[in-house]
Amino acid sequence: MAERACVKRLQKEYRALCKEPVSNVVARPSPNDILEWHYVLEGSEGTPFAGGYYYGKIKFPPEYPYKPPGISMVTPNGRFATQKKICLSMSDFHPETWNPMWSVSSILTGLLSFMMDNSPTTGSVSTTVEEKKRLAKASLAHNCKNPLFRKLFPEYVEKYNQQQQNGEQFVSEQTLLRRETSKSGPLTTKNVEGKDREETANDARNRRRTKKFPFWLLLLLASVFGIVMALPLLQP
Repeated sequence: MAERACVKRLQKEYRALCKEPVSNVVARPSPNDILEWHYVLEGSEGTPFAGGYYYGKIKFPPEYPYKPPGISMVTPNGRFATQKKICLSMSDFHPETWNPMWSVSSILTGLLSFMMDNSPTTGSVSTTVEEKKRLAKASLAHNCKNPLFRKLFPEYVEKYNQQQQNGEQFVSEQTLLRRETSKSGPLTTKNVEGKDREETANDARNRRRTKKFPFWLLLLLASVFGIVMALPLLQP
């Protein structure tokens, strides 16, 4: 059972996180146990983890903040083993280096920074950059299969649903485009050349029509011109 000072401290930290969120970090206590917190780390741009959403847990001792918490990750990520404690200077692996001034936000910020590093530690794994990118892409779908994740982080569930809708819309548009292309036929060089020849022939016919001038109209104009020139001579 948590001590009163522990509960008070964790409640204060949760209010602080709600008031001033930390970039790329979301953390919330379990509805039934304030000593168990759940977090999501968003992969930093420019790293193999970009686009990833990494769900994990922090287990605080009843003596917190005088003793450090245990930290683990649930989402496969290619950096840390899942469901195993991670060795950090801010975790219960090193109580001798723990500082009671550290908070949930500083713990998770440190975890995110260490995640971007390749230094080995207890609980870490070694994978390729391609594997990390693959896991990052699949992370949100993996998390949304977890009922507790869906309950605690509905905004990420909404994000996943939106991605699914956008993906389905894109597939539908591509399918429609392929159908229209198949009906009209592909735009090949042969088709383009045929259209160009057809347009050239039409232009030539139009020019010929423009050049033709009716003969009778020429005679009429000549007669009118002759009458006009003769008028001065007809005057007395």
